[in-house]
Amino acid sequence: MAKRFILLLFVAISLSGNASGQRDHPRGRSFDAESHPIKHAEEQQTQYWVDKAQEKLLSKLAEAQSLSTNKAKNVIMFLGDGMSVHTVTATRNLLGDSAEQVFFEGFPYTGLSKTYCINRQVADSACTATAYLGGVKANYATIGVNANVSRYSCDGALREEDRVLSIAQWAQAAGKDAGLVTTARVTHASPAGVYAHIADRNWENDYEVANGGCDPEQTIDIARQLVEQPVGQQLKVILGGGRKHFIDTTVNDEEGYPGKRTDGRHLINSWLDQKRQANVSANYVWSRKGLSLVDLDNTDYLLGLFANDHLPYNGDRHRKRSQLADPSLSELTEAAIKVLSRNQEGFFLFVEGARIDMAHHETYARRSLEDTAEFAAAVQKAREMTSEEDTLIVVTADHAHVMSINGYPYRDQEIFGLAQLADDNLPYTVLSYANGPGYYSAYNEAEGRTLLQEKSVVDSDFRYPTLAPLDSETHGGDDVAVYASGPFAQYFSGNYEQSNIPALMGRAAGIGPYA
Repeated sequence: MAKRFILLLFVAISLSGNASGQRDHPRGRSFDAESHPIKHAEEQQTQYWVDKAQEKLLSKLAEAQSLSTNKAKNVIMFLGDGMSVHTVTATRNLLGDSAEQVFFEGFPYTGLSKTYCINRQVADSACTATAYLGGVKANYATIGVNANVSRYSCDGALREEDRVLSIAQWAQAAGKDAGLVTTARVTHASPAGVYAHIADRNWENDYEVANGGCDPEQTIDIARQLVEQPVGQQLKVILGGGRKHFIDTTVNDEEGYPGKRTDGRHLINSWLDQKRQANVSANYVWSRKGLSLVDLDNTDYLLGLFANDHLPYNGDRHRKRSQLADPSLSELTEAAIKVLSRNQEGFFLFVEGARIDMAHHETYARRSLEDTAEFAAAVQKAREMTSEEDTLIVVTADHAHVMSINGYPYRDQEIFGLAQLADDNLPYTVLSYANGPGYYSAYNEAEGRTLLQEKSVVDSDFRYPTLAPLDSETHGGDDVAVYASGPFAQYFSGNYEQSNIPALMGRAAGIGPYA
């Protein structure tokens, strides 16, 4: 009865803002009784839009007259994991307004890439990593191998002819340095595409390989490949999370968490021993404070594992003060560029904002957009630290997600809030998902759709509503955007296969098979 009373009150307030009782639009009624003034008065004038168009035309004319054909000394690839076009659009609102630009949207060239796997319409982060880092489309959940290798094949990655070399290897072969930065485990699918060749993305340690029915001494796990195989060994910078895959179950890391390995190996110590034997300057750090104490100008190799698993969400770093002990993606990017810039021949750097994707899987829309904003800040930091004359920066995503922006919210309504009333006279959120765990915040088994309130959606733990119930929301099959700035950035316009991206980067830098 109480819910019925609240609902009737809700509808009454809604209709009071529309004296005729008619709908504001054929689909969906506003439930906000207050008037919504124009957010920016200048937008009411025709000349405002004419002037904006003139500015864009002038910038395009300038670009056409100054196409960059310098060879790219450095290439930085930023990968927003799961950063769909909808995610970028919604982040503009988080930053202040729908008319805002996320930093990399200001890059002069934009394209779209097709993200499918060889055997799936909707991709995962493993087959896509093989595409955008190695230039070859692969099967779902496989990394650094072509489509001759099926998932779970114990010996599939052992055949040299089926291995796919990444742009990091091309850079190393050309005398450049290479590195990776991620907010995920450094053995996770996306960063593993830099250095690994394996038939299952989950084989991050020897236990998982054995659990998959393979011999860990024949099928080398991803963490061992990072420390023991040529491309991984030569990476000058490795920054992210995932300490558990480098130490044994009998060993606790610096924060007291046990490892996952069962072979007795301590791969962090193995990495340090290698560098001592090579007589090079190397530092291992596990905290933000430790990173701040490193003399980056005199460091040859830097390994930073800042969490037993993934790094925290960026929004949580500020909400939970204890997590400020973890570095931000911007800080990690800055440290990586400082180390890699020591090589006069240049470098390739891969930077992943991994937790954009993980928040979407949980239908934590607020956390996903917060991580996208920090990802954009890291791109800005990289652009400020480098020159457009010699450093190509490419920003893209590996795949989309099924979050949508819907309804007809007013310009001054928060992106995380409620849109309008649906035909059942209950409000719905501006952001929602096609599937995922948010189903249970949207529907009540006994009474149907839930009566959502603004106070619910302000919580970062609020799971945004979904149509179909799943433990984890799925990826989307949309094309994703590619943004480019620097030498040969013009190559990245148009619509193309995701596997074209490393070819374009390689041509710009004069490295690899496309040099």
